[in-house]
Amino acid sequence: MRIGITFDLKTPGQLPKDLPDDFQEEFDGPHTIEAIAKVLRDLGHHVLLLGDGREFLQKVLADPPEFVFNFAEGQGVSRSREARVPAVLEMLGIPFTGSDPLTMAVTLDKDLAKRLVQTAGVIVPPGVLISEGQDADAVRTTGDLIYPLIVKPAWEGSSKGIRNKCLVKSPGQLRDVVRSIRQDHRQPILVEEYIQGDEVTVGVLGNYPPTIMGVMRIVPREPVEQFVYSLEVKRDYQRQVRYECPAPLPPATMKAVEDATLTAFRALGCRDVARIDFRIRDGIPYFLEVNPLPGLNPDDSDLVIMSRLLDWSYAKLVGSIVNAALARMGLPI
Repeated sequence: MRIGITFDLKTPGQLPKDLPDDFQEEFDGPHTIEAIAKVLRDLGHHVLLLGDGREFLQKVLADPPEFVFNFAEGQGVSRSREARVPAVLEMLGIPFTGSDPLTMAVTLDKDLAKRLVQTAGVIVPPGVLISEGQDADAVRTTGDLIYPLIVKPAWEGSSKGIRNKCLVKSPGQLRDVVRSIRQDHRQPILVEEYIQGDEVTVGVLGNYPPTIMGVMRIVPREPVEQFVYSLEVKRDYQRQVRYECPAPLPPATMKAVEDATLTAFRALGCRDVARIDFRIRDGIPYFLEVNPLPGLNPDDSDLVIMSRLLDWSYAKLVGSIVNAALARMGLPI
């Protein structure tokens, strides 16, 4: 089969001064793209590198592939940027891995995703959205949020904008952090109560039914009063955290996490693969966000780390995503 790979490639060199240092955090280097391509070639497929944006449009129109492994995050600040490639492929009738355009758009908007999973019965942290044009004083109007709070951009992935400073403990600190995030990431700001407890991420694969791949706990190596799985931590993960999969959770808590995961996966319309993040307090999982395009860097992406702890090869992980999509569409595996 002729399989195309869509992706966003990191641009080497120094970023312009007006861009934050995490501007390309979601994008991938040649190492990851070639690792995925190798798995597909080893499965007997002919691989086409499609990229994203205009390059993708030109290539897919000139020489349409039979199937696409979608890995494109999208450029810019738009909350629908992850939906662009799936929308084009859907319009052209080209089958692809992963979720459809609507799910891609909804899940990138953290506030909308929270509202949908909450409607389905999943518990979420109390929070408020500070829209463009509002300032941090908008938080006061709720009267219900309890410090400390977590502040983050509403339309980003890969922990973009979630730094150590985003744990705030006072209104004055909140104003400063909101101002800083808004300067770097031109979009609404989500403010949530900090949930004290275990941080876990859950891998989901397949469709009929979707299955839990694993539940992984992220634990700081040094005791901290209030742990945040921030961008600084992720960039220094080997020194700062350890990963435990299966997560050593009590059976009742594990069941609650798995039930909340599958409910959220279905409520948001996810397909083939996703990684869903929770914080656990008093045995109750609080939904944080879902990533329907989980990172696949063969060295340090959370889903890949999870697969290694479960004794999965990288080829098995990527192949499982492809097979889930082919089975969903009734195509030969």
